[in-house]
Amino acid sequence: MATIIIPLPDYGFDPSEVAIPWRLLTDHNIEVIFATPKGGVAAADSVMLKGKGLGLLKPLLRARDDARGAYQQMIASPEFTAPISYSQLTLSRYDGLLLPGGHDKAIKPYLESALLQSVVVDCFKQKKIVAAICHGVVLVARSRDAETGLSVLANFETTALLKSQELTAYNLTRLWLDDYYLTYPETTVEQEVTEALAKAEQFKSGPLPLFKDRERHLAAGFVVKDRHYLSARWPGDIYTFSHALLEMIQQQGN
Repeated sequence: MATIIIPLPDYGFDPSEVAIPWRLLTDHNIEVIFATPKGGVAAADSVMLKGKGLGLLKPLLRARDDARGAYQQMIASPEFTAPISYSQLTLSRYDGLLLPGGHDKAIKPYLESALLQSVVVDCFKQKKIVAAICHGVVLVARSRDAETGLSVLANFETTALLKSQELTAYNLTRLWLDDYYLTYPETTVEQEVTEALAKAEQFKSGPLPLFKDRERHLAAGFVVKDRHYLSARWPGDIYTFSHALLEMIQQQGN
């Protein structure tokens, strides 16, 4: 049985970017292990779950019904309620990493974890699957090979949350949510990820993210697959991302 690790912050991860892949993977008999900073049970961003403070934009910005339903199932699962700690992550125990995003500032310790970054570097060296979405790509971009001093993404193609998406969400809500949608107000995800690449052209924006994909309609989703690395932009790509990850795991097992 293949095993995928999903590291999470203590609080603030995007529920869609965790619960939908969890459901698809476990439905296909793939073991999922969660990891948190010290082994405590994690919690998703409550704004994304409940829509509090989103006002008239709640139907657009809150996690979809299917994601919220999957989240309720996930938080009752034995694997979610008994996570391991980051320090217990051992490469020999798993086949790949899934790195979700989230924009609440509480996710910063996750994105800035030197321990997780070292695990990502080891995964790239051993060519194990690394799948990252939204802000999760920032964690990959910050993972630098000590031998070269370069990000593990330096010679890979990738996507991530687009600057246009991040700033649009911020500008639509800043009057009442301040900079909630800017995890790092001094930069954007796209800017930081692009700076980690050897060439700016390696960053792929994909089609305009006007619509979210659906479980049986993946045309609206966009992912970038480069060897053992998979990336996506936002929760609107999550089904496409999850199916692409499942295919990678299945191919690795053949």
